[in-house]
Amino acid sequence: MAAVVPLKDQIEPPAAAALIERARDMIPTLKARAKRCVAEGKVPDETIAEMRAAGFFRILQPKRWGGYEMHPNVFFDVQKLLAEGCMSTGWVYGVVGCHPFELALFHDRAQQEVWSEDDGILVSSSYQPVGKVEHADGGFYLTGRWGFSSGSEHCRWVLLGALVPSKEPGGPPDMRTFLVPRADYRIESNWDVFGLQGTGSNDIVVERAFVPDYRTHRSVDGFNCQNPGQRENDGALYRLPWAQVFVRSVSSAALGGARAGIEAALTIAADRVSSNTGKVSKTDPILHAAIARAYAQIGEMELALRATFDELMSHADRGAPIPLDKRAAWRYQSSTVVRRCADLVGDILPLLGGRAIYMSSPIVQPWLDLNAARAHVANDPNNWTADMIGGLMGQAPAMMFM
Repeated sequence: MAAVVPLKDQIEPPAAAALIERARDMIPTLKARAKRCVAEGKVPDETIAEMRAAGFFRILQPKRWGGYEMHPNVFFDVQKLLAEGCMSTGWVYGVVGCHPFELALFHDRAQQEVWSEDDGILVSSSYQPVGKVEHADGGFYLTGRWGFSSGSEHCRWVLLGALVPSKEPGGPPDMRTFLVPRADYRIESNWDVFGLQGTGSNDIVVERAFVPDYRTHRSVDGFNCQNPGQRENDGALYRLPWAQVFVRSVSSAALGGARAGIEAALTIAADRVSSNTGKVSKTDPILHAAIARAYAQIGEMELALRATFDELMSHADRGAPIPLDKRAAWRYQSSTVVRRCADLVGDILPLLGGRAIYMSSPIVQPWLDLNAARAHVANDPNNWTADMIGGLMGQAPAMMFM
């Protein structure tokens, strides 16, 4: 087993601005590959290779494992730009790229198994608590089928959700994430959807695989910010609540997708004249209002995202607890992003006439992707309203995923 590279021997990571510029430079390439991404049902292999070479997957990875351990806003800035080029790509990057953060919270032995021989390895996930768990000496047997594992074909490990039954009669189950190697699961391709087709979010099937206890992560530990991996990964970044990072990873791609929708609308409007009414789109005040509203509100949501993680990191830097009412509010804000973006682009599309609804129209794919992203459980505000109101009233959260 290869030794961990000491921090002093690591190559200096790129500057945040350089990473963001690399992502911006990829936008034309991602646009050119977008139709292929959709047709093949996965992000092209060369795109994943280019993102790895650019260092994007290392942004939230611990320095002791060759990562950059950067401020989360760098990660989300990169994600938004990639999604502007292709929302499926941005979505896969957000999900797969945030997993080094959670892996850093696992017991160090699990980190060694994943990263010791290849610190660039990728991990997919499906956190649905649908697995069957059996207690065993030193760990558990895990069985089940999980859906929606985005980017799984590019990954050699997977993180899977399941409820561990209590050993005490009538005791509450323990929600955990199980880290499983590629040899212990199979991928079943069934991703046939109307949007985000390129995410390749296929099913994961596990048939009674043994998972040692150290390759599990308890949700309560992520909620309390008291994780086994923090003994070795003791930087401020890993004092953040895991759920605050994850929920934004499945909502922030929408900000890039919505910007792609606005750009497409401006392109269509530049020379469109209605053959029925003679209305000129570039002078249509109703269309202008819809585009201006979308542009302004996307900017506001981006500012809220940035401010959220600036405040979270401020607490983490000081070692200060993060108030639950704020965590609940930030969690709720994240859940509204995709629906707001989908509605904003949805308001624009009908104002561009019949030609805009052809599959060849540049606004159609962003519109489809945004509406598909609404289906993720983390992007439904109705699931998180009670915790937000409860937080404002000083009550304990009903769910720990915040």
